[in-house]
Amino acid sequence: MDPRDAVVETKAAIGALGGGFMISREVKALCERHGLGPREMYFRGRCGVLGEVDADVVLAAVVFFPAGHVRESWEGGRKLAAEEAATLYAGACHDWGRRRLAGLGNADRLAELLAVVADGADPFCAPLFAGWRAMPRPGGGPALAAHLLHVVRELRGGRHATAVVAHGLDPLDATLVGADGTGTPIPYDRASDVARFLAWPEPYPEPSAETAERRAGAEKLTDDLVARAYAALGPAELAELCALLREASRVR
Repeated sequence: MDPRDAVVETKAAIGALGGGFMISREVKALCERHGLGPREMYFRGRCGVLGEVDADVVLAAVVFFPAGHVRESWEGGRKLAAEEAATLYAGACHDWGRRRLAGLGNADRLAELLAVVADGADPFCAPLFAGWRAMPRPGGGPALAAHLLHVVRELRGGRHATAVVAHGLDPLDATLVGADGTGTPIPYDRASDVARFLAWPEPYPEPSAETAERRAGAEKLTDDLVARAYAALGPAELAELCALLREASRVR
């Protein structure tokens, strides 16, 4: 199997499984225990790997949220220190993995393959990926698989932000064109819901055909950039990774 084909086949699963813990009962419990709102925990937990930085540094890493929302959420979550928040968020990811992927018999092998991709990738233009890759990893099994799914998801996120900027798109335009987990364009009304979820202020302009073309180019470039990391695996290993991610997506 070709690395780029494997990237295209697995990106929906990486996106869903790598970020699944963020909307989990485990993270909800963290919010309740520490008195943080969902977005405060999201930014402090996910971006705590950057350290105690100004909100603009966080904005530079997350890219696809409005600046005011990032600052409000990041500052509002300061009752938790950045390092502590990241550690707690990682723990919630691991606990989610133990629950969500408990039925995956080959979790250790999935983690092994994901580690090859993550550990061989360049950290350029992907600060959250670099930060999460440097976080302590759990010992194995579903918890480690969940951790590395998130790390690889952050790799794609960093590469996608680079591709969007390279194609002359601003974050809201890229959001309003929209694509599902496979990269397939979604209708404007669904894309508007995503923009609303990300807290972009309304009203939203309808994207032009040129914007849609640029967004498609950004998706292709993202796949190309991520494929460089997948190339650390051989054809048989890439096929195995695809099969394991299909299986993980079916586990309930």
